Amino acid sequence: MVGLDVPKPEKECNDPNCPFHGTLPVRGQILEGIVISNKAERTITVERSFYKFIKKYERYEKRKSKLNVHKPDCFDIEIGDEVKFAECRPLSKTKHFVLVEKKGDEQ
Repeated sequence: MVGLDVPKPEKECNDPNCPFHGTLPVRGQILEGIVISNKAERTITVERSFYKFIKKYERYEKRKSKLNVHKPDCFDIEIGDEVKFAECRPLSKTKHFVLVEKKGDEQ
């Protein structure tokens, strides 16, 4: 895939919103997180943790957010998997990211 250093999945799919086998372009942010839900069709919920600097106290606080991510058919994802996902055009009211890599395959 142009611009991203991720391996192409072995499984084929015919999802039009797949960045590998369809026509969906990716742009912008590339984030990582842990899957906390995969109940919806072609959608996973990912939780990502990050640190936010609080200027007044000159310290960091830990925060987390949940994002809905499109899961193409060529990925097999379970709850607890670490994943990498990239920003794309809006796919629905809440989905603006698409899954590009399942981390932990190389471990």
